[in-house]
Amino acid sequence: MSATTADTTNQMQQEETSSQILFYLNGSRVVIEEPDLDQTLLQYLRTTAGLTGTKLGCGEGGCGACTVMISRYDTVEQRIVHASVNACLCPLYTVDGKHVITVEGLGTAKNPHAVQQRIALLHGSQCGFCTPGFVMSLYTLLRNNPNPTEHEVEECFDGNLCRCTGYRPILDAAKTFAEQAWKAGTTVNADGTATVRAAGAAGSGAEGCGIEGCCRLGGDKKGEANSGCCRESEAGGSGCCRESEAGGSGCCREKNGEDGCCKKTPANGADAETQSVIAQFKKYDAGSELIFPPFLIRYAKGTTALDGSEPQRRMLAIASGSSEAWCRQFFRPLTLDALLALVAAHPGAKLVAGNSEVGVEMRLKRSRFPVQIFVNDVAELQHVREAADEVVFGANITLERFGRELAALEAAHGSERTQAFAALRDNLRFFAGRQIRNVATLAGNIATASPISDLSPVLMAAGAAVELAAAGGRRRRVAMADMFTGYRRTALRADEVIVGVAVPFSRPGERMRAFKQAKRRDDDIAIVTCGLRVRVDAQGRVADAAFAFGGMAPTTVLARRAMAAATADGGAAWGDRAVLARLLDAVQAELRLDYGVPGGMAEYRAALAGSFMLKFWALTQADAAAPAAAGLHAAEMDDGLGAAHEGRAVCRGRQAYASVRERAVVGRGVAHASALQQATGEARYVDDMPPTRGELHMALVPAAHAHARILGIDASDALAMPGVVRVLTAADVPGENVWNIFADEEVLPTTHVHYAGQPVALVVAASRRAAQDAAQAVHVTYEALPAVLTVRDAVAQGALFGEERALRRGDVDAALAAAPHVLAGESYCGAQEHFYLEPMGALAVPRGEADELDVYASTQNPTETQMVCAAALGVAASRVVCRVKRLGGGFGGKESRSVLLAAFAALGAHHTRAPVRAVLDRDDDMRTSGQRHPFLARWTVGFDGAGRLLALRMHVFSNGGFSHDLSVGVLERAVSHVDNCYRLGACEIVGRIARTNTQSNTAFRGFGGCQGMFLLESMLCEVAAAVGRTPEALRRLNMYRAGDTTPFGQRLDDWNVPLMWDRLAASADFAPRRAAVDAYNARSRHRKRGLAMLPTKFGISFGVKFLNQGMALVHVYTDGSVLVAHGGTEMGQGLHTKMAQVAAETLRVPLAAVFVSETATNTAANTSPTAASASSDLNGFAVHNACAALAERLRPYRERMPDASFARVARAAYLDRVSLTAAGHYATPDIGFDWQAGTGQLYFYFTQGVAVAEVELDTLTGAHTTRRVDILMDVGRSLNKALDIGQIEGAFAQGQGWTTTEEFLYFPRGPLFTQGPGNYKIPSAMDIPRDFRVALLEGLPYEGLKTIYSSKGVGEPPLFLGASVFFALRDAVVAARKQEGVDAPLHMESPATPEILRMACVDQIVDRATIPAAEKEGKVPFAVRI
Repeated sequence: MSATTADTTNQMQQEETSSQILFYLNGSRVVIEEPDLDQTLLQYLRTTAGLTGTKLGCGEGGCGACTVMISRYDTVEQRIVHASVNACLCPLYTVDGKHVITVEGLGTAKNPHAVQQRIALLHGSQCGFCTPGFVMSLYTLLRNNPNPTEHEVEECFDGNLCRCTGYRPILDAAKTFAEQAWKAGTTVNADGTATVRAAGAAGSGAEGCGIEGCCRLGGDKKGEANSGCCRESEAGGSGCCRESEAGGSGCCREKNGEDGCCKKTPANGADAETQSVIAQFKKYDAGSELIFPPFLIRYAKGTTALDGSEPQRRMLAIASGSSEAWCRQFFRPLTLDALLALVAAHPGAKLVAGNSEVGVEMRLKRSRFPVQIFVNDVAELQHVREAADEVVFGANITLERFGRELAALEAAHGSERTQAFAALRDNLRFFAGRQIRNVATLAGNIATASPISDLSPVLMAAGAAVELAAAGGRRRRVAMADMFTGYRRTALRADEVIVGVAVPFSRPGERMRAFKQAKRRDDDIAIVTCGLRVRVDAQGRVADAAFAFGGMAPTTVLARRAMAAATADGGAAWGDRAVLARLLDAVQAELRLDYGVPGGMAEYRAALAGSFMLKFWALTQADAAAPAAAGLHAAEMDDGLGAAHEGRAVCRGRQAYASVRERAVVGRGVAHASALQQATGEARYVDDMPPTRGELHMALVPAAHAHARILGIDASDALAMPGVVRVLTAADVPGENVWNIFADEEVLPTTHVHYAGQPVALVVAASRRAAQDAAQAVHVTYEALPAVLTVRDAVAQGALFGEERALRRGDVDAALAAAPHVLAGESYCGAQEHFYLEPMGALAVPRGEADELDVYASTQNPTETQMVCAAALGVAASRVVCRVKRLGGGFGGKESRSVLLAAFAALGAHHTRAPVRAVLDRDDDMRTSGQRHPFLARWTVGFDGAGRLLALRMHVFSNGGFSHDLSVGVLERAVSHVDNCYRLGACEIVGRIARTNTQSNTAFRGFGGCQGMFLLESMLCEVAAAVGRTPEALRRLNMYRAGDTTPFGQRLDDWNVPLMWDRLAASADFAPRRAAVDAYNARSRHRKRGLAMLPTKFGISFGVKFLNQGMALVHVYTDGSVLVAHGGTEMGQGLHTKMAQVAAETLRVPLAAVFVSETATNTAANTSPTAASASSDLNGFAVHNACAALAERLRPYRERMPDASFARVARAAYLDRVSLTAAGHYATPDIGFDWQAGTGQLYFYFTQGVAVAEVELDTLTGAHTTRRVDILMDVGRSLNKALDIGQIEGAFAQGQGWTTTEEFLYFPRGPLFTQGPGNYKIPSAMDIPRDFRVALLEGLPYEGLKTIYSSKGVGEPPLFLGASVFFALRDAVVAARKQEGVDAPLHMESPATPEILRMACVDQIVDRATIPAAEKEGKVPFAVRI
């Protein structure tokens, strides 16, 4: 033993240690002796504490579903700090001395906290799986700042994702807590209730909705105190609201003969309903919250009683008692000396601070760190020391505090001395999500040595240095420029610790900026990031420069050639254009990347480096008021979104629909029936179900190849591991080992695997962790076979399934020959991951007799789940009951692919005779479950000089994956939706399915319809360019008229798209905005705006005739309550709520009397999947029919007892032996299409809509903002208008993501690259339109609509309208190319990621960055679209 090691060992022995942790949980003290060192806080909460409100969504801190609030006393700042934290990444051992508050600690459904109540009642919860996370993020903000601004409210959600709502209702609910929220005529009374009145119009009786900007609180208009007419709002126009998008004409005083003008009573039903909700708000009282336990303040300070009556805070030293533990030893020092001694004694130990990097490595890479040292409780590493020429930041200050300290320094010293601090703060603003910034540390960001670090390039360019310390008093400084020695390697010695980071003040003449580009603005890792600094002397000549880049090499690097170019010739004048030219040449030459570089995007990354350099040069000219700045339009290069420029507009939304007057319950915008349970964490999902005695867990053994022959499976090592019970293979399937409609897929593979990640075997073990560990120990030997991934490769190789679907009309050859113009081309749209926040899950519970089995599943298809489980087990379907309480989102992804996981759980339960729980991690879910089908179209189109379509031949190919699944149905809908809303002339549309070695692609909201429409709309844009007209002009020119027939022969009755198009064009001011966009683009060089208007027509009904049926079972109890069971599942769309409304309306009872418990195959048998946007139609009529039968049975008693309560009526009928149970059935009439003959009616009706989108594009980076979206949607006479608005907004956001940020990529050899939120980017709350307006078409007769209460399906149809953002971006790109003189036609494929957009905006930087085709020859790209 060395002398140093002996000294440190003695030092450790002298310090008192403890092996127990103490913390408070929702106000109660918890003490754990020798905690499980591998356990996260989330695992403890869910499995030990039984608090399942905190959800597991991704396990990598990327979705926010697991957000909790952790409070601590900061001994350095001497205050209580409340922080939102990702519990999935928080090791349990880190909460010693802290107070953890979960969603259950706030309130209950019967007595909710104000945050929970407002999010629930204002429609901020649909599937509800993400809701607890949003609740806790907002709650934490209010604990830190009870009176936040609206901007602060929106920013608090940058680490939370939602897939259902489109975010707008969540933001609106949250902003009721903002200081501005009550300025628009709403006051809070002493009792906490709200009164909504017009400010400045006392006594007028005018009222607003309670949200700032309400159109009825606009002040003096037309000489009146407050006209209140929505047609006089910022939407433009004049006249009565009956002429607005709400529908109809004529004064509202004449409607139904009612008296009173809309200026006295809110004409907008959405506003009226919001008013009634606001009146129910509980007062938010910050003083009544759970207090921070005073004991924990003493505990943190070390001032607890020394007489043994109170625990003392000591260094933690805990050894695991499990030989299978990943962490075998854990230490938590409280002093720097103790930390250095530990590091000296354990030089290989992993230092843990925020655990945001280590936790992800352990979960995704399954990295093991036997010795871990938690460093965040060392107070000496959290100080900030200011010197004359620098500031030293303690290594372990959190990034959240780092941002606050930087802001304070800027305020104290001014911008001239704090250029580096401002640059750091700019990049911090978009560093991960708030939950990560609250725990991640400055030193941790440096020590991980990530090549795409947000902070390292800025620190390097600033000339920062890292202070290192080791035991024995050894200290040294290492410049950031010398810190990184290789990929993920640093200059740190084994016994050294980072103790501080010294950042110099800026010198005179110094200018610095930071830039970052990612796939998504918020909570995303960088593609390229940089810190750029220059110092000029009094004559404007360059004295020195430092340009540091991340994402351009295996480490953060200085672009030394570019730095030399800046200082060449003894320091040229910085404002000289020649300097800029040298800089751009040097950057491109020095930072050029190989085509197959890890991370991909080689050309884009090079272009970003050049774009950032151009921005920096221009902005520094602007800072100096140099003449060169004006010519470069420098002002456009500052996006105004950084920490120093709080310029991002707050999201505003407006919803418009008429008030419901003709019905008691149906149509009204009541909140989702489970919203309060979801907001309080009481709502149960599959994995929230409490464990049953003897329960086991299952993990999948994934295939390592995309296509291979299985030579052998050796499970011996896995079976020898502790806790492992069984390993199941295809040989263990006792019944049928094939499933799905075409019986072309095995439950478990026998001889071949067909995609990377395909489950080859199943491990059943005592715990989830044991099962997952053992799955890694199952050895499978393969013979690799050729694989095909992309649809283009499959078509080229003839790898196609046999089915063909075709629609033909007229003589296409003749029409093409006669057409004045003919154009040929391709259209492509990519895959999309469902990203339901609740991963796939199932729990199979044997009943212990007669082969009976209960399967609790997160599925849209209980009947198929029942049938496949029964078939796989070889038992009758009557022995298997599938139960579904709710889904945490589905979107089609749980229609068929969920069935297989349930079958796996059933197999495990069958063989072990024990309950088996199978819940997938996010990465397993994404690589096994299937996605939206990518589509490729090859087309030839004929048209005249005006752009009128005369002929179309289109061959459509979908990427079906390795098996049929639902691909034929998806193809049929795609082919039948290619026409969208247009007359095509003579046409031939032929569709085929490509067979590839990927997951079997499956249903996804839109089910091929949106892909078919996208293919044609892309083509239409190219036709518009060819004739020199706008796409909108061609859309209106070619639009169907009432009475026209589609290519599949269906007559268009109740055809409202032309009316909606013209109405929305007027209400959204399309023509003046088009002129304004063109004018903006004419004067703006580097920012371009785009505008697009897009219609949709979506057919409603299942393509398979027999699925168009629904059933229901309704019980009336003698206390007057009603229980409804029906065939649909609740997955956030509000189906149960609508069914309850139908039942209440039909039975004439209060909505509160009706309850929908669950969907189960023993109460609703032989059901259709909840899909095709038809579930309200099918099940709604079934519920109505059952209730109508009951109402008829009860009619004599109601007539006899007119004043009696429903309970008395029901009891009287019961005493007369009248059945109070009724079954209802409904079969959609008229439909049934024969694809071979081309006859019959394919769809029952069409849901229709129109959208206008306006965007702004940064042409230098490809980043964009959606400025405004207007939607007008025809949903018939809605069953629940508020829920339908929520479906429209949520679907739109999903469609926007599909065509912009959501890029689904594979590695060329087969594995999925985009596994989880780290690489796959759904829209965040800040990606939705800044101005989001949605209205329902009202007042039309709907003469041909035969649905329940004349309502229409709404779940899927609005999704395609999200593509309006894509086409608006395309419009902006066209403007950019026109400016650069690019005449080549624009071909743009979906999704339009920043990479696609930037590279389409061709300029000199793009030309420099483009890799010649010869250099790409033979190179394999890093990742591919399929």
